[in-house]
Amino acid sequence: MSKVKRLIDSYGRFIALPWRDDAAAAQRVVFCVYPETEELRLRANLGEFELVTRQNGHEWMAFDLTDTFALWMAEQKYAKGYFRSPAKLATVIHRYLDWLEARFTAELSTQGAGKNHVVTLYGVGSLFGLLKVKEVVERLAPHVNGRLAVLFPGSFENNNYRLLDGYDGWNYLATPITADGAR
Repeated sequence: MSKVKRLIDSYGRFIALPWRDDAAAAQRVVFCVYPETEELRLRANLGEFELVTRQNGHEWMAFDLTDTFALWMAEQKYAKGYFRSPAKLATVIHRYLDWLEARFTAELSTQGAGKNHVVTLYGVGSLFGLLKVKEVVERLAPHVNGRLAVLFPGSFENNNYRLLDGYDGWNYLATPITADGAR
């Protein structure tokens, strides 16, 4: 069985557990961790996550981060200048996070996401070098009344998450789910 299929099975076992109504936003976050080399396979099987979620009596919503930076950049008045001098982007990148949060909350409202929803973030690897996943999750999680599932290409070791295994990780309170099971 592939790592992605095992991850889906682990996710299914976890999502079937009863949900506490009094959990804080950080406690409602789940990181589904998989090797970055499995990104295409995971995307091809995204519907399996939805199926497992619905089979366990929950609603599903997915939010793709993949193209969000390009969409945000296309709206910027000085986009050409940022391409000429990328260092200038560092002074306004926080606006991308603000834009992302506004777009996310609008999508939640449009979809009518409630306490029984699993809202899934995927395309997280596209944040690499732009924003820290931790910052994004901390901003988005309070808007989700149900569970926020982050499909995370990287690794989880010793309570540290590392995006794309590219640099030092961080410690986060979310529940990690791997192909070997929830921890």
